[in-house]
Amino acid sequence: MSELIGYDDFLKVDVRVGRIVAAEVFKEARRPAYKLVIDFGPEIGERRSSAQITENYTVEDLVGRLVLGVVNFPPKQIGPMRSEVLTLGVPDAAGHVVLVAPDKDAVVGGRLY
Repeated sequence: MSELIGYDDFLKVDVRVGRIVAAEVFKEARRPAYKLVIDFGPEIGERRSSAQITENYTVEDLVGRLVLGVVNFPPKQIGPMRSEVLTLGVPDAAGHVVLVAPDKDAVVGGRLY
C-alpha cells in the first residue's frame, strides 16, 4: 500500500469518464500500444492517450467504450505522440492491463468522487 494521503490530496487528481471515439495501433511505440482519442465532454473535449492494452483489447473493442482517465496530468511525449490523459487500468492475473470503467452508462465528462 502507498503512503496515506489526505482527502484534499485525492481531490487534486481529476479523474473523469470518457468515451473512446478513435483507436489505432501505435506503430512507433517501443512496446505494443494503441493511440486513443477519448471524448471527455464539452468542458474538457477530446484528449489523446497512449495505452499499452493490446493483450486484452482490439481496436474494434475500444471505439465507443467508456473509460476513466486522469485529465489534469501534464502532457507526456511518447515517441512522436503527445499523450494528454492517463487512461486508467488495473492488472489481470497475467499482469496485462484491464481498463477501469463504470459498470453502467455514465455521463461523459463526469468526475470521479
